Amino acid sequence: MADIRPFLAYRPAKGLEEQVAALPYDVYSSEEARKEVVRHPLSFLAIDRAETQLEETADPHGEAVYKKAAALLADRVRDGVFIRDEAPSYYIYELEMQGRRQTGIVGCARVEDYLQGVIRKHENTRQDKEEDRVRHIEACAAQTGPIFLAYRARARIHEIIARYREEKPVCDFVTPDGVVHRVWVISEEADIVCLREEFALVPAVYIADGHHRCASAVRVALARRFGEAGGLDEEACEGILSVLFPDEELLIMAYDRVVKDLGGLTEQEFLNRVGQSFQVETMDEAFRPEKRGTFGMYLSGKWYRLSWREGIPLDGLSVVEALDVSILQRNLLDPILGIQDPKTDQRIDFVGGIRGLGELERRCHEDCVVAFSLYPTSIEELFAVADAGLLMPPKSTWFEPKLRSGLFLHSLLQPDGFCG
Repeated sequence: MADIRPFLAYRPAKGLEEQVAALPYDVYSSEEARKEVVRHPLSFLAIDRAETQLEETADPHGEAVYKKAAALLADRVRDGVFIRDEAPSYYIYELEMQGRRQTGIVGCARVEDYLQGVIRKHENTRQDKEEDRVRHIEACAAQTGPIFLAYRARARIHEIIARYREEKPVCDFVTPDGVVHRVWVISEEADIVCLREEFALVPAVYIADGHHRCASAVRVALARRFGEAGGLDEEACEGILSVLFPDEELLIMAYDRVVKDLGGLTEQEFLNRVGQSFQVETMDEAFRPEKRGTFGMYLSGKWYRLSWREGIPLDGLSVVEALDVSILQRNLLDPILGIQDPKTDQRIDFVGGIRGLGELERRCHEDCVVAFSLYPTSIEELFAVADAGLLMPPKSTWFEPKLRSGLFLHSLLQPDGFCG
């Protein structure tokens, strides 16, 4: 059962939330990150990607970068940009995009739950990305980017959230991408007790986004257990900064694919090969699949609908094999285009569904040849994969809207340690 605890948060000072809040560190290239912190000097991205504060020739994973991140965080706490709350609390974090709301509880999940499989994952992590966040957490003595967790909705949690939503939020702002962000503080002892009891009845929570941040937080905690992370508070290290959202409110968008060449085939040869496994229908306009087992394809200025030919079996597949991303990989990308490992093959790239079909067309006119639009993976499929202890293919889910970093900081030191 899930152990989700309140925590003593550092948050931006009143009125500075909009200036501080930043998209996750890994959605930016180095060049984009530098431009962003010039436009928004207080952006938390300056801490998350501290190479932006150094010369462009600086190694983004050099020791100087992590030292700069720690110094900048300490400076901003000392200058009052971040202020520590008076008591451990839960928080409500609501994001509203295009009229859709998703409202989550901010708290600290537990490292032991990750180790025991209560916190369930659906993708592998890369060692280099883990190492980067481990060094960042240890240098800053803080977890700065929340893990996006999902859980099967519970009525009593919903009731508590609904009651607080009737009150004025402690912050309410709109980011440049049009997403509204609101925060409420849950400080009433009865509500804190109720929330912890309710989450204790949840058999599993699921990492929707933030696999690397979660794995890195666990590594830091294990190092602290074995005396290899001196100076950090042991109990604080056992918590993982998280935002937990009910499954019924989440939006997963497709993660589309673009490919740079046809693997030596002519266009007609490629279409003939595709036609052996799929029915190929020319479309009059850009096509986003409306059901599972159907794919859009953009080639030489034309859109096609690809659908299974009668007789090709879908029954009997594992939950991972039945995912549309797996079907496309197994029946087209690998055997026809020769892309055996999409994690490492430089010929394939991935485009989040938020960018739209126009982005697929643009890429095919710029640096790619063929694009594929997919039907989104569902939250039920994600749960089923994680429950089975399996892993999804890379780039299977794109969640929107994205959580912002910098709104909640979980210090791994004693209170006021940042100011040391």
